[in-house]
Amino acid sequence: MSKKTLPAHDSGNIFADLGLPNAEEHQLKAALVVQLGRLIKERKLSQVDAPKLLGVKQPDLSKILRGHYRGYSVARLMRMLTAFDRDVEITTRPHRKTGEAGRIIFNPRAA
Repeated sequence: MSKKTLPAHDSGNIFADLGLPNAEEHQLKAALVVQLGRLIKERKLSQVDAPKLLGVKQPDLSKILRGHYRGYSVARLMRMLTAFDRDVEITTRPHRKTGEAGRIIFNPRAA
């Protein structure tokens, strides 16, 4: 029996390490969804109340929170966070290393 070896996880982005296209977008969406789940738990919202607040149907929110968020844009996920009285701030700055592509970084801050 042969063992499969997983790719090294050096980049900090599992989607990139797996060689998936649009890895940074997937990483950003995943981080937004994790934050969304934390806010729902923090507020102790039910499966009925959370979707109402976010403007989605309960089955759709359940799918999103289980990682099936492919049909949702980054902008829509960010708008969901604003329903929790959160500001979503987008900042641009020069990349540290000239000649390399920039990165997308999600940095959640506690209130």
